[in-house]
Amino acid sequence: MKTTLAPSTLRPTKGEFVHELRTVAADLPLLLSAPLYRRWHLRWGATPAEVAARLPGDDMLPEAQYQTTRAITVNAPAEAVWPWLVQVGCLRAGFYSNDLLDNFAHPSARELIPELQRLEVGQWVSMSPTPSQTTAFKVEAFQVNRWLLWRKPDSTWVWALHELPGGRTRLVTRVHAERDWHKPALALLGLVLMEFGDFAMMRRMLLGIKDRAENAALKTVDREASPDGLD
Repeated sequence: MKTTLAPSTLRPTKGEFVHELRTVAADLPLLLSAPLYRRWHLRWGATPAEVAARLPGDDMLPEAQYQTTRAITVNAPAEAVWPWLVQVGCLRAGFYSNDLLDNFAHPSARELIPELQRLEVGQWVSMSPTPSQTTAFKVEAFQVNRWLLWRKPDSTWVWALHELPGGRTRLVTRVHAERDWHKPALALLGLVLMEFGDFAMMRRMLLGIKDRAENAALKTVDREASPDGLD
């Protein structure tokens, strides 16, 4: 039986590292100019109805200074998208985004990792190698294949999966982040990370989930269509 290693055990190959450098370079204009088109990118990919819709966690930080709703259509059913969310985390499966910046250059997983598919309320969703109460999200609540809510003291991050005709999924994500200026250093760091880095990273993460879920769904269809059910 094939065992898939988590990114925490892998180092990037030379080709992977070059690719990571290129993705960061490609996203650099988005990172530097994000405040200039803030109104647009806060709703990237989302319809007005999706922006207005209530999602789990909305009542936790209603006055947060930074609020986003973004979305993408995945050509795969919700049950094929969900596992990619479950295994997210720094030095777990990664964030399917700019690995050089958010996963210490470890390549994000291209396959589902059975060892990371256990999901429990209260478990860490690490944003760095050493999770802490102030820097890491925790699983707040979830409904399998429907929505997943992460929370840390100053932020909530929710994922919602809505089934579409034809076995497709609308993947919607929303972030609420507030800044406590009684802790100016942390507030300033949060300001820079969210206002400059959030959009480029989130856009690539949504595209990364879409790519992986769609490829996995195609492989499943191919296996089911083969005469002996094998690759």
